[in-house]
Amino acid sequence: MRRTARLLTGTALAVAAVGLASPASAHAGEAAATGRLEVYPSSVVPGEPAVVTTEACGEGGSAAGDASAVGAGTFPLAPDEGGTAGRFEVPPSAQPGTYEIVATCGGSGLRVTGDLVVTLASAGAQVYPKGSVKTGVGGALGPDPVQTAAGVAALAVAAAGGTWLLHRRARGDGI
Repeated sequence: MRRTARLLTGTALAVAAVGLASPASAHAGEAAATGRLEVYPSSVVPGEPAVVTTEACGEGGSAAGDASAVGAGTFPLAPDEGGTAGRFEVPPSAQPGTYEIVATCGGSGLRVTGDLVVTLASAGAQVYPKGSVKTGVGGALGPDPVQTAAGVAALAVAAAGGTWLLHRRARGDGI
């Protein structure tokens, strides 16, 4: 009797879980069918342009783009080869990070999003270090020659003092 009750309870819970999961999976399939906003290039340096395209608005559809998250404001998307495309410029003051770009289709009001990554250097550019290495106190011929000269003088005084003590000890004068 107890085993039968467990079996029925388990079956009821499984059916309830499948019933609750079905609407979520239907919405996920709907979202996948509507498309996504593609951003090219996906990684941009401040001051460079970015192009967005989507097929979610249908062929010949238009949309309103919003890149205010990165500071570029709104921009139009017009019909393009099989979809909708638009262009905006990332402001030179944009900080590095990932920003969400949004487009709202004109006819249906469908909202699609895509990510834009702002970096300090373009992906293909080689970055070379500038300046001296900040490793703490010291460093050979670092940015401050006065500190370097003071360090050399301190080493010279220590060497002279050590030599004097060793010479005195060798003569037998005592320390």
